[in-house]
Amino acid sequence: MERLSRRITLEQITAVTKISPRHLEALEQEQFRQLPGGILSKGIVRGYAAALGLDEHVWTERFLKASSAAGREVEGDDNWTAFAANVGKARILRHDSAELRIRWAGAILFLLIVSAVVFLAFRYYGVRAGWWPTVIPPGGWDAWMASIRATLHRWFSH
Repeated sequence: MERLSRRITLEQITAVTKISPRHLEALEQEQFRQLPGGILSKGIVRGYAAALGLDEHVWTERFLKASSAAGREVEGDDNWTAFAANVGKARILRHDSAELRIRWAGAILFLLIVSAVVFLAFRYYGVRAGWWPTVIPPGGWDAWMASIRATLHRWFSH
């Protein structure tokens, strides 16, 4: 076995590749059904071969032939391409939805500011016309709400 002849431990390969020792052992023992499958299995073989300084392409081809002979077909890169395209679409959709939320928040903030300016302008005009004694009612929130109720009552009682 190439790994043992180079005196490399599974722990060293795991440290370099971040591949689970369980998957490395399954690969060495040709227990391909214990590997995650698809493009992930090919990635494990590539990482293992690279850690040992072997030709990744040659060993990936050997793995594909051995896994086919063992009855386990490894999916091609076509599924990986479709997966990557779907991930890209999901990221775009998340970005678009975040942008939409920011736009709505900006629009709401703008409306609140415009409403406050209109309210204060109306109150200022009301003070000048004699409708209210001050622009901002004295006495806090309760007095302000009472002032609004009284004004609405005056407007709609005529």
